[in-house]
Amino acid sequence: MAAPNRSSKKNAPNGHSDPRPSRINYVHERLSPRTDLEEEGTKNIAAALNGILADVFALYLKTKNFHWHMSGPHFRDYHLLLDQQSEQLFAMTDDIAERVRKIGRRTLRSIGEISRTQRVLDNDAEYVDPADMLAELRDDNQELTKRMRAAHSVCDEAEDVASASLLENWIDQAERRTWFLFEASRQGGADGH
Repeated sequence: MAAPNRSSKKNAPNGHSDPRPSRINYVHERLSPRTDLEEEGTKNIAAALNGILADVFALYLKTKNFHWHMSGPHFRDYHLLLDQQSEQLFAMTDDIAERVRKIGRRTLRSIGEISRTQRVLDNDAEYVDPADMLAELRDDNQELTKRMRAAHSVCDEAEDVASASLLENWIDQAERRTWFLFEASRQGGADGH
């Protein structure tokens, strides 16, 4: 069944306002599960989570890029570390998107939308030194942690404990990634530490 046209008096056969919902309302109605969260709250949560989702996709691809292009004497360790971290990031994406849908909102639909929404900067350099790769990913994970804390505040304000709970776990994962990247990038002294 096609979506109805936008309502207007001239569309109504009797000259009165067309009782059919507008296309926007029709789509929202068709895609929105019922939730007890306030409309404004779900709008703000979706905006915050969609921003996080775009950043996670961008950070996932950057992590895989550095994983694929790793070189040097620590290749194996760094290559495996970045593979583990990229898997963890990718695992977040479905949960984030489905959480947005559970609260009755629309999530990201394309690479173009990710590109327009992401705040994590791409790195298309021909060569990146391994130490610079680790430092860049460390900084990106720290920024992602800050953004997730801000999103957590939005969820708290809207009393969305489920989204806040998920964010708490993702914050912990991001802090762990940051820690590992920090430790892996430290220069050893004469005593090996």
